[in-house]
Amino acid sequence: MKRYLGSGCNLIDLHYQYQIGHSTIRKIVHKVCKAIWTYLKEECFPVFSKEKWLEIADGFRQRANFPNCLGALDGKHVRMIKPELSSSLYFNYKKYFSVVLFAIVDSNYLFTYVDIGTPGKDSDSSTFEKCTFYRKMINNDLDIPTNQPLRGTESPKMPFVFLGDEAFALTRHVMRPYSGNILDLWNVHLDFYHTNGEFFINL
Repeated sequence: MKRYLGSGCNLIDLHYQYQIGHSTIRKIVHKVCKAIWTYLKEECFPVFSKEKWLEIADGFRQRANFPNCLGALDGKHVRMIKPELSSSLYFNYKKYFSVVLFAIVDSNYLFTYVDIGTPGKDSDSSTFEKCTFYRKMINNDLDIPTNQPLRGTESPKMPFVFLGDEAFALTRHVMRPYSGNILDLWNVHLDFYHTNGEFFINL
C-alpha cells in the first residue's frame, strides 16, 4: 500500500513484485484507501468552524504578520499520460497533459482543503470557482468569522480573506498581490508562490 500511494506504481507493477493477482491487489488498495478516508478524514480535514478559522488567522498573524488571513490558495498541474478519447481536455498552457491539484493551506503549510482531478486545460481561477469550497464561500456556508478591525485599530472592520496570486479574481474573501512591477511607497507588495508542494509568502 505504501509503495502504491508513495511511488506511483501501478497495480501490474505490484502484481509482479509481490506475486499476488492484480485483482487481489486492487481489492486490497480499495479497502485500505476507504479505511484511511473513513477513519482519518475528520482529523485531517475537520469541519470548518469559526474557532478553527480564528486559529488559522492567528497563525498567519504571528508567522507572516498578515492579519485576518484564513489560508493561501493555489493550483498545481500534475503531469499525466493523455487519457484515451480526451482530445485536448487535459492539455494545459504549459504544453503537457495534466490534472489540477487545487489546495488551500494554513500558516504551517498544512492542507485545509484539496480538490483533485480538474482537467489541465482549466486555469487556477476556474478550478477554484468549480469546487465545492468556492460555492460554500459564496453562499456564506463556511462559518467564516464576521469582519473585525485589524489589531491595534478600532475601525474599519476588515473581512477575513484567502490569499492567492494574480490568477484569482478578487472577491470579498479572496485577496491577491498588487499587479505591476512598480509600486509606490504607500502600497504593500505581497508575493505568493509555491514550490515542491509548499506555499510561501514574501513580505
